[in-house]
Formats: sequence, structure tokens, C-alpha cells
Amino acid sequence: MRKTQVIEGLRDSWQVFRVMAEFVEGFDTLSRTGKAVAIFGSARTAPDSPLYQTTMVLARKLQEAGYGVITGGGPGIMEAGNRGAFEAGGESIGLAIDLPMEQEANIYCKTLVDFRYFFIRKVMFVKYSQGFIFMPGGYGTMDEMFEVLTLVQTLKIRKIPCVMFDNKYWQGLVDWMKGTMLAQYRHINAEDLDLFHRTDDPDDAVRHIVEFHRQQPRRNQKGRALGRGKNPRDDGEDD
Repeated sequence: MRKTQVIEGLRDSWQVFRVMAEFVEGFDTLSRTGKAVAIFGSARTAPDSPLYQTTMVLARKLQEAGYGVITGGGPGIMEAGNRGAFEAGGESIGLAIDLPMEQEANIYCKTLVDFRYFFIRKVMFVKYSQGFIFMPGGYGTMDEMFEVLTLVQTLKIRKIPCVMFDNKYWQGLVDWMKGTMLAQYRHINAEDLDLFHRTDDPDDAVRHIVEFHRQQPRRNQKGRALGRGKNPRDDGEDD
């Protein structure tokens, strides 16, 4: 065996330990937090933007309803979500990612976990969130949204409330999903469009999440969304 092959094998082995360490840190830290809702959205949203202010209001209302807020820990919508929860005295959690061109974590995270690997960070979002709110955003927001919808659709996790906030922003995507993915190509089922709720109203967004859990009182409210559902209309009970 060549020396270079041995070195590469050792690097792979050490990478396994690095991955394990991130999982352990994430589980250990987040297992001590309360129930929370994840808010995703663009890091480019300015603090003087109406959307930034709306996200702060949304986070405050989530706190009033008994939920903390989990974000990616960066600026823009993430900062607004953390700030709204922080200033309301609620749980404000940031799951930051190490990126070559990205931002520092915002100052409003009471609990902050740094990640090197996106896939570990995604596991933490799904495992410790009782709902997801997708504000206007870019590729990262789309990635997180379709990841969650796919996990629910394929029964890898139990059904969980997903909210697309800002109807005007999401309308083009929803029209394409209905007209192209569903009607033209039949690549999704009609009921897959029921996996998310759309709104422009912070009160309605919070109410949707609260009502979802109220109708499923036996669901573990600490959060553990991971696990197979029973059927496409899973009632959220433990297997």
C-alpha cells in the first residue's frame, strides 16, 4: 500500500471522530433546551427592512405561545428571529455554520452551537424543532424547506407544521409546483401540497403551529421529530 493511501485512510478515520464530536456536542447542548420553532430566511435582509421587523414580531409571538426560536445564528432573518426571542425573554438558539465567505454569529443567541458540517446541523434542526417557518430567502432557505418536506413526504419524520411566510414571495414557486410538478409531470401527489401552510400574518403562523400541537396532545412536545410516521396522514403519535 502506498504511503499516500495510508495517509488518506488516516484522514478519513480522523474525520469520523470529528463528525462524532459535532453530533455529541449538538445533542448534549440542545437536549437541555426547551421546545422551539425554527425560522429560516435570507442572511441579506437588512435590519431596517419591514421583513426583519415582521420576523422579530413573529419570534416574540412564538415566545408568548411558549416556543423558543432556533435559527442559523447569522445576520438578516436569522438575527431578527433570535433578536425577537431574546428581547422577549425567550429561548434564542443559533446553529451556526462555518463558511468561507459567511458572517459571524449574531449577538442575540443565548445558546450557540457551531458546526463544520451541514448535514449534522440539519439533523439538529429537525430533531429539536416543533415547527418550521420559512421566510423569504435564497438557496439555503430552499434547501432547508425541501429537506423537511421530503422527510415528511417519505415518512422519515412525523408530520410537523411547516409555514411559508409571505404569500407574494412564495406564489411563483407554489404555482410551479402545482402546474408543473403536479399537473404536468405528476412528480408529486396533490396531498403533498398540504404539507405546508402559507400566510402573511404572524398571528396566523403561530396559531397554525399551536393548533397543530393542540390537536396532537400525545405528541412528545420536547421535540423529537425524527422517526417514521405511520402513513402519509400521520397523526404524530409515537410508533
